[in-house]
Amino acid sequence: MPEKDEIAVSGIGTIAVARITPQQGQSFIVVSMWARWMLPHTSTDSKWRIGMPDVSAHRILSDVSGFIGDDDPSTHRIVAAGDLNIVYNEGGKDWEGSRDQSVWSRMNALGLEYLGPSYPNGRKAFRNREWLAPDSLNVPTYHTTHEKTPEAASQQLDYAFASKGFHRDVRVSAMNGVEEWGSSDHCRVIIEVGVSGEAPNISR
Repeated sequence: MPEKDEIAVSGIGTIAVARITPQQGQSFIVVSMWARWMLPHTSTDSKWRIGMPDVSAHRILSDVSGFIGDDDPSTHRIVAAGDLNIVYNEGGKDWEGSRDQSVWSRMNALGLEYLGPSYPNGRKAFRNREWLAPDSLNVPTYHTTHEKTPEAASQQLDYAFASKGFHRDVRVSAMNGVEEWGSSDHCRVIIEVGVSGEAPNISR
């Protein structure tokens, strides 16, 4: 059993948690997430070279669940964000019932609302991935070693969620413009807390 100032974690380096106490308003929990790729057990004789990231993502969600003590989302104030290494593709090819969708379904079950980043809070890719839904609002947050540059980036791997109700006071945007991207293969994501009014509805 962890102490009061400790949290139980299911994977080294996949999650970091802090409580933010602003000068005005209520405190809230922030969670930084990184879902690493995990290979299947050797007994499967799997041919996958790097495995699947949803395995790690679900372990992260089990850890986040430790900060939820009621079915009513208004009883907790959580912002969770990071690199999940999976694709949000509601309405797109093979999304329904996919392993990626299972992560979003579980977030929703925990009372965590998906906030993006999504267009227009970030530029769209100059070349959309062929599997994305035609009306996808995804914005690229990562460029592969093959793409090499922010301009060629075409995939979103970074996402943010917040407790339903509290999510109305949270804004998320991707700094993914070519000139503002930065030196990393991932762009920076800005999360503003305390912005009044309805958050953009990016669900379909």
